[in-house]
Amino acid sequence: MATAPARISYSRRMVSRVETGDDVWVYWSCYGMDDVSRVCDLSVGGLFLSTPTPRPVGEKAKLDFLVREGQIRVEAVVQHLIPNGGVGLKFTAITDRDCPNLVALMNRIRALACSQTRRAPLFLAPSR
Repeated sequence: MATAPARISYSRRMVSRVETGDDVWVYWSCYGMDDVSRVCDLSVGGLFLSTPTPRPVGEKAKLDFLVREGQIRVEAVVQHLIPNGGVGLKFTAITDRDCPNLVALMNRIRALACSQTRRAPLFLAPSR
C-alpha cells in the first residue's frame, strides 16, 4: 500500500510570535483613523491587532502601547488583514529609548506563557 508523503509546514516568519492574552492594548493611527485595539500576538518584528475596521495593506501606522512596561512607540506598515478580524503589522521603526520596554514586554509575555503551559506528568503511578 502506498502512503502519501508527509507534509511539512514552513513559516515565512523570521521571528516567533507569542499570544498576549487580554492585557496588551495599543492606541494607533492608520489611514486617517485613530483606534484602540487589543494585541492578539506580538514579536519583536510585528504584531496582530484585533479590529473590525480594515486598513489597506501597505498603509503606514503609528502605535503607542498601553502597557505597564512604560512608553513603547513604534511605526509600522500593514502587512495583511483579515476582514472583520484584524490586521497584521510589521514594525518599521522604534526609538532606542522605547526598545528596552518592548523587550521587557516580550519577556513578561513569554514568562507568563511558559508558566501557563507547564504540563502534568506523562505517567502517574497507581495509588495503593
